Amino acid sequence: MPDPVAPVSNLGFAILGLLARRESTGYEVAQRMRQPIGYFWTARHSQIYPELNRLDGAGLVEHEVIDGAGPRPTKRYRITTAGQTALAAWVVGDLEPQPVRDLEVLRLWSIWTVDPDAADDLIGRLEATHQRILDRYLEELAQITDSPGGRDPANPLFASRITLEGGIRSRRTALEWCAWMRTELAAAVR
Repeated sequence: MPDPVAPVSNLGFAILGLLARRESTGYEVAQRMRQPIGYFWTARHSQIYPELNRLDGAGLVEHEVIDGAGPRPTKRYRITTAGQTALAAWVVGDLEPQPVRDLEVLRLWSIWTVDPDAADDLIGRLEATHQRILDRYLEELAQITDSPGGRDPANPLFASRITLEGGIRSRRTALEWCAWMRTELAAAVR
Protein backbone atom coordinates (compact mmCIF):
# COMPACT_ATOMS: atom_id res chain seq x y z
CA MET A 1 0.00 0.00 0.00
CA PRO A 2 1.44 3.42 -0.95
CA ASP A 3 2.61 5.72 1.84
CA PRO A 4 0.68 8.97 1.22
CA VAL A 5 2.82 11.08 3.58
CA ALA A 6 6.30 9.90 2.59
CA PRO A 7 8.38 13.02 1.97
CA VAL A 8 10.16 13.17 -1.35
CA SER A 9 13.75 14.34 -1.38
CA ASN A 10 15.24 16.54 -4.07
CA LEU A 11 16.96 13.42 -5.40
CA GLY A 12 13.54 11.78 -5.55
CA PHE A 13 12.25 14.66 -7.64
CA ALA A 14 15.28 14.41 -9.93
CA ILE A 15 14.46 10.72 -10.44
CA LEU A 16 10.78 11.49 -11.01
CA GLY A 17 11.83 14.03 -13.64
CA LEU A 18 13.90 11.36 -15.39
CA LEU A 19 11.13 8.79 -15.26
CA ALA A 20 8.59 11.34 -16.52
CA ARG A 21 10.70 11.50 -19.67
CA ARG A 22 10.97 7.71 -20.09
CA GLU A 23 10.80 4.42 -18.23
CA SER A 24 14.17 3.20 -16.99
CA THR A 25 15.88 0.51 -14.98
CA GLY A 26 17.77 1.56 -11.86
CA TYR A 27 21.01 1.24 -13.81
CA GLU A 28 19.66 3.49 -16.58
CA VAL A 29 18.54 6.06 -13.99
CA ALA A 30 22.07 6.06 -12.57
CA GLN A 31 23.54 6.59 -16.05
CA ARG A 32 21.12 9.40 -16.82
CA MET A 33 21.94 11.01 -13.46
CA ARG A 34 25.49 11.44 -14.81
CA GLN A 35 24.37 13.07 -18.03
CA PRO A 36 22.35 15.19 -18.47
CA ILE A 37 21.28 15.62 -14.82
CA GLY A 38 24.92 15.61 -13.71
CA TYR A 39 25.36 19.00 -15.33
CA PHE A 40 23.39 20.53 -12.47
CA TRP A 41 22.65 17.84 -9.86
CA THR A 42 24.70 14.92 -8.60
CA ALA A 43 23.91 11.69 -6.81
CA ARG A 44 25.97 8.65 -6.00
CA HIS A 45 24.95 5.30 -7.46
CA SER A 46 24.38 4.02 -3.91
CA GLN A 47 21.75 6.74 -3.29
CA ILE A 48 19.63 5.96 -6.33
CA TYR A 49 18.33 2.46 -5.54
CA PRO A 50 17.13 3.29 -2.00
CA GLU A 51 15.43 6.39 -3.39
CA LEU A 52 13.71 4.33 -6.11
CA ASN A 53 12.47 1.98 -3.37
CA ARG A 54 11.11 4.94 -1.36
CA LEU A 55 9.36 6.34 -4.43
CA ASP A 56 7.94 2.90 -5.20
CA GLY A 57 6.74 2.51 -1.61
CA ALA A 58 5.08 5.93 -1.78
CA GLY A 59 3.25 4.98 -4.99
CA LEU A 60 5.02 7.68 -7.02
CA VAL A 61 6.67 5.12 -9.29
CA GLU A 62 5.88 1.54 -10.13
CA HIS A 63 8.01 -1.18 -11.60
CA GLU A 64 7.86 -4.37 -13.57
CA VAL A 65 10.43 -7.12 -13.34
CA ILE A 66 12.21 -7.79 -16.62
CA ASP A 67 14.93 -10.20 -17.70
CA GLY A 68 18.35 -8.89 -16.83
CA ALA A 69 21.96 -9.98 -16.83
CA GLY A 70 22.60 -9.54 -13.10
CA PRO A 71 22.10 -11.91 -10.18
CA ARG A 72 19.04 -10.01 -8.96
CA PRO A 73 15.87 -9.30 -10.91
CA THR A 74 15.96 -6.16 -13.03
CA LYS A 75 13.20 -3.66 -12.43
CA ARG A 76 12.00 -1.18 -15.03
CA TYR A 77 10.47 1.85 -13.33
CA ARG A 78 7.84 4.27 -14.59
CA ILE A 79 6.30 7.30 -12.97
CA THR A 80 2.69 6.96 -11.79
CA THR A 81 -0.05 9.57 -12.06
CA ALA A 82 0.55 10.39 -8.39
CA GLY A 83 4.25 10.80 -9.17
CA GLN A 84 3.50 13.14 -12.07
CA THR A 85 1.19 15.18 -9.83
CA ALA A 86 3.83 15.38 -7.07
CA LEU A 87 6.53 16.35 -9.58
CA ALA A 88 4.39 19.10 -11.13
CA ALA A 89 3.52 20.49 -7.66
CA TRP A 90 7.20 20.48 -6.68
CA VAL A 91 8.27 22.25 -9.90
CA VAL A 92 6.05 25.27 -9.19
CA GLY A 93 6.27 25.06 -5.38
CA ASP A 94 8.10 27.35 -2.99
CA LEU A 95 11.83 27.71 -3.57
CA GLU A 96 14.10 27.04 -0.64
CA PRO A 97 17.42 28.89 -0.33
CA GLN A 98 20.16 26.67 -1.71
CA PRO A 99 23.30 26.04 0.29
CA VAL A 100 26.36 27.12 -1.63
CA ARG A 101 29.22 24.64 -1.90
CA ASP A 102 31.53 25.85 -4.62
CA LEU A 103 34.98 24.29 -4.42
CA GLU A 104 36.28 26.54 -7.18
CA VAL A 105 35.38 29.72 -5.30
CA LEU A 106 36.65 28.24 -2.04
CA ARG A 107 40.07 27.65 -3.63
CA LEU A 108 40.11 31.11 -5.19
CA TRP A 109 39.27 32.65 -1.83
CA SER A 110 42.68 31.41 -0.63
CA ILE A 111 44.61 32.07 -3.83
CA TRP A 112 46.61 34.74 -2.02
CA THR A 113 48.55 31.91 -0.30
CA VAL A 114 50.32 30.78 -3.51
CA ASP A 115 52.81 32.52 -5.77
CA PRO A 116 51.50 34.37 -8.86
CA ASP A 117 52.63 31.64 -11.28
CA ALA A 118 50.72 28.98 -9.35
CA ALA A 119 47.71 31.30 -9.16
CA ASP A 120 47.84 31.87 -12.92
CA ASP A 121 48.12 28.11 -13.50
CA LEU A 122 45.05 27.47 -11.33
CA ILE A 123 43.04 30.10 -13.18
CA GLY A 124 44.17 28.63 -16.50
CA ARG A 125 43.01 25.16 -15.44
CA LEU A 126 39.66 26.57 -14.34
CA GLU A 127 39.35 28.36 -17.66
CA ALA A 128 40.10 25.17 -19.62
CA THR A 129 37.53 23.22 -17.59
CA HIS A 130 34.83 25.83 -18.17
CA GLN A 131 35.65 25.89 -21.90
CA ARG A 132 35.36 22.08 -22.20
CA ILE A 133 32.00 22.11 -20.45
CA LEU A 134 30.79 25.04 -22.55
CA ASP A 135 31.76 23.22 -25.75
CA ARG A 136 29.84 20.11 -24.63
CA TYR A 137 26.76 22.18 -23.74
CA LEU A 138 26.87 23.94 -27.11
CA GLU A 139 27.03 20.60 -28.97
CA GLU A 140 24.02 19.28 -27.09
CA LEU A 141 22.09 22.51 -27.53
CA ALA A 142 22.62 22.39 -31.30
CA GLN A 143 21.09 18.90 -31.41
CA ILE A 144 18.07 19.93 -29.34
CA THR A 145 17.46 23.24 -31.10
CA ASP A 146 17.19 21.45 -34.45
CA SER A 147 14.54 19.13 -33.01
CA PRO A 148 10.85 20.11 -33.26
CA GLY A 149 10.31 19.41 -29.54
CA GLY A 150 12.99 21.91 -28.52
CA ARG A 151 10.58 24.82 -29.00
CA ASP A 152 7.46 23.18 -27.50
CA PRO A 153 7.04 24.01 -23.78
CA ALA A 154 5.10 20.74 -23.29
CA ASN A 155 8.06 18.67 -24.56
CA PRO A 156 10.95 17.54 -22.32
CA LEU A 157 13.39 18.79 -24.98
CA PHE A 158 12.20 22.35 -24.31
CA ALA A 159 13.22 21.97 -20.66
CA SER A 160 16.54 20.47 -21.75
CA ARG A 161 17.09 23.41 -24.09
CA ILE A 162 16.41 26.10 -21.51
CA THR A 163 18.53 24.39 -18.83
CA LEU A 164 21.41 23.98 -21.30
CA GLU A 165 21.08 27.66 -22.16
CA GLY A 166 21.39 28.46 -18.45
CA GLY A 167 24.52 26.31 -18.27
CA ILE A 168 25.95 28.00 -21.35
CA ARG A 169 25.38 31.46 -19.92
CA SER A 170 26.89 30.40 -16.59
CA ARG A 171 30.01 28.96 -18.27
CA ARG A 172 30.44 32.05 -20.45
CA THR A 173 30.27 34.20 -17.32
CA ALA A 174 32.81 31.92 -15.63
CA LEU A 175 35.13 32.29 -18.63
CA GLU A 176 34.78 36.09 -18.49
CA TRP A 177 35.60 35.93 -14.77
CA CYS A 178 38.70 33.81 -15.46
CA ALA A 179 39.89 36.31 -18.06
CA TRP A 180 39.28 39.16 -15.62
CA MET A 181 41.19 37.34 -12.84
CA ARG A 182 44.15 36.77 -15.15
CA THR A 183 44.17 40.47 -16.06
CA GLU A 184 44.01 41.43 -12.39
CA LEU A 185 46.81 39.02 -11.55
CA ALA A 186 49.01 40.27 -14.41
CA ALA A 187 48.44 43.91 -13.39
CA ALA A 188 49.30 43.14 -9.76
CA VAL A 189 52.50 41.29 -10.68
CA ARG A 190 53.89 44.20 -12.74
